[in-house]
Order: sequence, then structure tokens, then C-alpha cells
Amino acid sequence: MTTDVREMVDAVFDVSGERVPVNYPFALWSELVRLVPALGGDASVGVLPLRTTGSEAGMLLPRRAKLVVRLPTSLAAEVASLSGQELELDGLALRLTNGRLREIQPYPTIHAHLVVGAADEVAFVDDVAATLSDLGIAANLICGRHNILADFATQIHGFSLVIHDLKPEDSLHLQYAGLGSHRQYGCGVFVPYKVITDLN
Repeated sequence: MTTDVREMVDAVFDVSGERVPVNYPFALWSELVRLVPALGGDASVGVLPLRTTGSEAGMLLPRRAKLVVRLPTSLAAEVASLSGQELELDGLALRLTNGRLREIQPYPTIHAHLVVGAADEVAFVDDVAATLSDLGIAANLICGRHNILADFATQIHGFSLVIHDLKPEDSLHLQYAGLGSHRQYGCGVFVPYKVITDLN
């Protein structure tokens, strides 16, 4: 490993709310930056996708929904102020409570819901493999389905991705640094993936 990355931590919050818009990552990021402006000045900050269930009324939130913001340890104190705040996502309210920090663990298999890249799957995998090679990371890839994240002004394309057979230091590197752009919308942010059976 030759590339240094900043040490990161996950700030985890309980979420109270019934649902979020289908394209919620854009409004969510806007609200987070409104409440903690320092987040908008750091491109390393990532927001993990919320666990939701689709419906005609939007994306339903489970009772124990969590918001996870991945950020440099230097921003942890500022982000703590989010606990107790209410966010407004296109007319839908979310309340954040019980904020705490969670250390990122080195798992051999990690997954990202959407890594931004080429629209062609073969080209996408080749690009990711080349990036990992440049980083000195030896691992295996499983490319999942093509995903699109869009609102009225932006359309982001990519694929879900599992990276497995990682050494501990390489797993941490990829979880800290991510892959590709738009981390603030949940893209290229990796989490542990325990079973390689369902990339959705």
C-alpha cells in the first residue's frame, strides 16, 4: 500500500420517520450540510445509503433505521451536533437521535450499493481492477446490477460491487477512501458484506 488516506470513523444516528423520497440522497446531503457546514468542504465525507423498502408513497423506513455518516475523525465532534436535529427531505421529516461513533472494522469482503463508473459492465470491472492494481490491492470482484441515482438536475450511473479476499489493511483503505465519486450521495462507500449471494 503506497497511498495514504485519512483515518475515518462512522457517526451513527437512530432515525425516526415513516418514509423518504425515492431520490432522498440529494435532499439528505443538503440538509446535513445545512446543519453541519463543515461536511460540505470535505470530499472524503460519505453518507451510507439508508435501508429502505420501496412503495408507491416513497421509500419506507424500518423502525430501527440508522443514518451513518463516514467522515474523518477530525469532524467527529462537529457531527455530534446532529443528534436531536430534525431534517426535512422534500416535505418528509426525519429526526436524528442517539448519535455515537463506530470504529470501521477490516472485513475481507466489502460491498458498495453503487460505484460510479462506465455504463458498460466489462469496462466498469476493468476500470475498477486497474484502480485496485494502481493501489497495490489484490482482491476479487463481483459486479452486481446497474444502478441509477437521479433527481431533476443530476443522473448518476454505476454498478453495485463486492470486493472480496481482501487483506485487513486493504479493506480498511477501501472503506476509508472509497471508490469513485459522489460519496456524499452514498456512492462508492463500502460496508462489510458477509454473504456473497445477493448484490441488490
